[in-house]
Amino acid sequence: MSDTRSVYDTYKGNTYLFGGNAPYVEEMYENYLANPGSVPDSWRSYFDALQHVPAVDGSEARDVPHMPVVNAFAQLAKQGPMRAAEPSGADSEAGRKRTAVQQLIAAYRNIGARWANLDPLKRSERPAIPELEPSFYGFTDADMETVFNTSNTFFGKDVMSLRDLLNALRETYCGTVGAEYMYITDQTEKRWWQQKLESVRANPQLTAEQKKHVLERLTAAEGLERFLHTKYVGQKRFSLEGGESFIVSMDELINRAGEAGVQEIVIGMAHRGRLNVLVNTLGKMPSMLFAEFDHTAPEDLPSGDVKYHQGFSSDVSTAGGPVHLSLAFNPSHLEIVNPVVEGSVRARLDRRGDDEGDSVLPVLVHGDAAFAGQGVVMETLAMSATRGYHTGGTVHIVINNQIGFTTSDPRDTRSTLYCTDVVKMVEAPVLHVNGDDPEAVVLCTQLALQYRQEFNKDVVIDIVCFRKLGHNEQDTPMLTQPLMYKRIGQHPGTRKLYADKLGAQGLGATLGDDMVAAYRAAMDAGRHTVDPVLTNFKSKYAVDWSPYLNTKWTDSAETAIPLTEWKRLAERITTVPEGFTVHALVKKVLEDRAAMGRGEVNVDWGMGEHMAFASLVASGFPVRLSGEDCGRGTFTHRHAVLHDQKREKWDEGIYVPLQHVSDKQAPFTVIDSLLSEEAVLGFEYGYASNDPNTLVIWEAQFGDFVNGAQVLIDQFIASGEVKWGRVNGLTLMLPHGYEGQGPEHSSARLERFMQLSADLNMQVVQPTTASQIFHLLRRQMIRPLRKPLIIMTPKSLLRNKDATSPLTDFTKGSFQTVIADQGDLKGERVKRVIACSGKVYYDLAKKRQEKGSEDVAILRVEQLYPFPHKTFGAELKKYPNATEIVWCQDEPQNQGAWFFVQHYIHENMSAGQKLGYAGRQAAASPAVGYAHLHQEQQKALVDAAFSRLKGFVLHK
Repeated sequence: MSDTRSVYDTYKGNTYLFGGNAPYVEEMYENYLANPGSVPDSWRSYFDALQHVPAVDGSEARDVPHMPVVNAFAQLAKQGPMRAAEPSGADSEAGRKRTAVQQLIAAYRNIGARWANLDPLKRSERPAIPELEPSFYGFTDADMETVFNTSNTFFGKDVMSLRDLLNALRETYCGTVGAEYMYITDQTEKRWWQQKLESVRANPQLTAEQKKHVLERLTAAEGLERFLHTKYVGQKRFSLEGGESFIVSMDELINRAGEAGVQEIVIGMAHRGRLNVLVNTLGKMPSMLFAEFDHTAPEDLPSGDVKYHQGFSSDVSTAGGPVHLSLAFNPSHLEIVNPVVEGSVRARLDRRGDDEGDSVLPVLVHGDAAFAGQGVVMETLAMSATRGYHTGGTVHIVINNQIGFTTSDPRDTRSTLYCTDVVKMVEAPVLHVNGDDPEAVVLCTQLALQYRQEFNKDVVIDIVCFRKLGHNEQDTPMLTQPLMYKRIGQHPGTRKLYADKLGAQGLGATLGDDMVAAYRAAMDAGRHTVDPVLTNFKSKYAVDWSPYLNTKWTDSAETAIPLTEWKRLAERITTVPEGFTVHALVKKVLEDRAAMGRGEVNVDWGMGEHMAFASLVASGFPVRLSGEDCGRGTFTHRHAVLHDQKREKWDEGIYVPLQHVSDKQAPFTVIDSLLSEEAVLGFEYGYASNDPNTLVIWEAQFGDFVNGAQVLIDQFIASGEVKWGRVNGLTLMLPHGYEGQGPEHSSARLERFMQLSADLNMQVVQPTTASQIFHLLRRQMIRPLRKPLIIMTPKSLLRNKDATSPLTDFTKGSFQTVIADQGDLKGERVKRVIACSGKVYYDLAKKRQEKGSEDVAILRVEQLYPFPHKTFGAELKKYPNATEIVWCQDEPQNQGAWFFVQHYIHENMSAGQKLGYAGRQAAASPAVGYAHLHQEQQKALVDAAFSRLKGFVLHK
């Protein structure tokens, strides 16, 4: 007793909470209880956290100041007759032990996972954690049979001996399951986990048939990998061997989800084990996979992709009915598919009118290194509970093979204890489980799904396993991991271990071998041993993409609206409810827009955009607009969301006029996103990939910031159709314009989109008038073409009167890919044609007016890709005597559209014509930061457009 007690006393004497600091800390805690604002912020945060820790009796009552109680008893003592009796030494020790028992229970719930048996390779010794030892609390062997109150546990007994309690705690929290959940703030959720884990002591209870099914799934997982390994030697497939329990988890998840009423499951995962999921989970015929290895599969896409990036969908039968499974296409950029899956799920939920997320389940499968290392993981988690992006909780499964390519040294892999620690930012519970215990994997899967369905929050299953082969099948892992792979070489395999276990339980000595032989025979025949796929089932929520296939970008669309409808819509979007007080500046905007609606003044950009949205939702096309500040608009031009200036509660007094256009209108959704580009853009891409009938728009705060999402642009937006045949009509609004705001607030990097433009893969436009944005947005939905639309939106033009449009431009006409010269010129007198795109047009028009030039025409190319050859060529032919063509742009010469459009322009030139460039010189930075230098450059490039051709000149 004295030795063990000294350990505790030493701990108390050294920690900052005890020893000589105790009176100081106690005084500060008293001050905090009386007035939390009276203590420093660091201590307040610490004391705040203490209030979430249950009391020793299990209650959740908040602590109260101690000194008033102490003083009250002191006062009673002074009165004499009512002195309290001092407890005897035995009572005091018994009370201390009761407290210590509660501390022991809390310790196992909090950090018991540190002692869990998780590593199949058994490479590490159990760490020394004094708080998990009874001796830390002063207990000895003599206390093991002492009975204590355990009514705040779920072990089924109100009292237990210390020995039985300790065994129950270790069985629950230190077996092949290590649970982390005590950081959750919500006490109901914490107690839920305690009940679920402690009531069964984290031990699954499976019937003999269920165990046989688990073995069959392990056999299928291992069997496919070994079949491919022998038949297609050396070909990359990113084997799942060592992590076969993942297939068991997926099988259990799908079947339990079906029972829980889930109708669709959308899966996102990288390449590790992907082929196994395709065959053994989604039901892809093995013969189809073999054809891809043999290079005999159809190759009907312009580019195509490798087999371990392919997506797939199927309908499978479960005990609860059919479930539609979708495996998202994914590039090699690990984790980037996460927000894409979430967006796809949100679109499916919205189609069902499911606000909770009960009917569609997102499942994200991660590698341990990528989960800890890739920033998009954090961004996606940050969206999970927000109004615009929640999907009712995601089940995350980590295939934790304890190695990232060649990195497995814990000093290099990450800066956290577990690869899953990032999820603690959203208080998602984590179930670490030994992959060699497939029954425990089943239990964790069941609990994870139950939690998600109950609380609609994220949850993580961390399957700790190993990677039998190298990173790919051409890799030699022993080069860098000799010790790890020596252990792996000695491991018999999860399937073998489990088959032997079932044999020892009397379920059949040859059961495992029989299953292996049956699966091998099925593989030789190119078929499944079990086929749950439903071939004739089609959900009523399935999307028919046929109207959007085989369309042409030259197809016309009627985008003008009748005058009567224009006026009706204008009145609806400029009217606010009675008693709703808008800001004076917003009131002026609404009054101006009302005048525009009546045709009294020209229509500006904000009104043109609003009328496009209003007319679309009135016609049955939903609109979803998201991005940073997009409700108001970065440049305060939109005001789609109005705020009552007299509201008394922060979550009231909001009015969105576009949600009140018609009685039976389609939804209008506007979301001020969290400060993320990559994840939010990925989410919207995923949403648009599953809903061709909705105008889905992502707007950058400044176009410059889109480079934070470059992976999405490169791997999905630009190439998704040619690689995977995925049609997508996502719209990007990227504020772009050189107005002296510096390198990060000038350019949406137009040149990058132009470089990616090929195979008619997307539309890149730069509209310059209010009517153009109106017709462009409407065209994106009314025309059945579904291609990504990249819009270089303006900044200064939002309030430029020259960029406004008369009402007749909205009730007649359509989007113009090229805007002809607006001057009163005689075509035969024109000697030079200046072609440009964007804001620079207005600078050029002003310069021409100042010069009084009548021999210079200015053409605006509003659609840069696909380049409108026919229209542009027709405009050039209006000037038969023009000998010079100049491309003028704001951007530096090595940026912007110049290097791309020069070939298009040259193609439309006549013999003898020359093509020159007027713009900024090539530069490493998109724009200068010095205002005076910007002005000098702008003046110089405009002057150059009217001056003698210099530098590079292209002759026809």
